[in-house]
Amino acid sequence: MADITLQLPPELEQQLRTEAAKQGIHPDRYILNVLQDRLQASLHPTPALSKVETDLLEQINLGLSSDRWEDYHRLIAKRRAATLTETEHARLIAISDDIEQANVSRIRALIALAQLRGTDISTLMQELGIIPDIDG
Repeated sequence: MADITLQLPPELEQQLRTEAAKQGIHPDRYILNVLQDRLQASLHPTPALSKVETDLLEQINLGLSSDRWEDYHRLIAKRRAATLTETEHARLIAISDDIEQANVSRIRALIALAQLRGTDISTLMQELGIIPDIDG
């Protein structure tokens, strides 16, 4: 391994020593790790998303709360068992409408994001790890 000597301002040297101590490693090892991480990041930069892409991804990821999903599945089970009351049936319809509207919004956002990225929806869904629920 080759030696390189650096002259650091005292404030930077102290900051490096402090950070190394926090990690419980020697300052030389800490500096080497930081440099390796920085160089690795420059070889594989993380692409920055535009505000429009970020907004579209947020729309795609919006969904019902876990409580709402639990209520939905409980009501579906009651419907299958033929024990659903009229009030529960109305709530099931309302939740189903919410799911449908959320899916419409997601699809619109997927279309817009695919167009923005110059790709098709199927490819975009694969890139995002979205697996269509064809069984409902």
